[in-house]
Amino acid sequence: MEEIIKEKISADHLLYVSLKYTKTCDVIMNLILRWTEMISVSIDALLEKAKKKKKIKIIPESPMEKVEAIKKVFKDDPEFLEVIELYEMFRKTPDLRKERIGEFRKNVNLRIFYRGEEVNVNLEQLKIYAEILEKFINTTKQFLLA
Repeated sequence: MEEIIKEKISADHLLYVSLKYTKTCDVIMNLILRWTEMISVSIDALLEKAKKKKKIKIIPESPMEKVEAIKKVFKDDPEFLEVIELYEMFRKTPDLRKERIGEFRKNVNLRIFYRGEEVNVNLEQLKIYAEILEKFINTTKQFLLA
């Protein structure tokens, strides 16, 4: 849990301080990478706890198998599954086609082309992601401490 909180603090700093002053797509990418790492660490911890609770037999090795296992454990929680969908997009983001729009301006936007759709990652969207991830951290904390 400590490592998850550390990643979250780092991501929050990028969102609320670095992005406020620099307004570049590189900061947005670093924030997405930080969130990816935070979710990944959370998934590992959740799978270990699920194994102790005998909800799964083994902890998978590959990231995609871990995602599938975590989807089975939390299949009844739609908010949790939404975070897993975000995680899948975040993981692929460095390899996807991207367009930088309005850098160094108030309306900085990173347009990502994901699964045939345009995803506009701007300041408003980042705040929505941050709220979703805040709920995810709380759910994770409750599961790990139960």
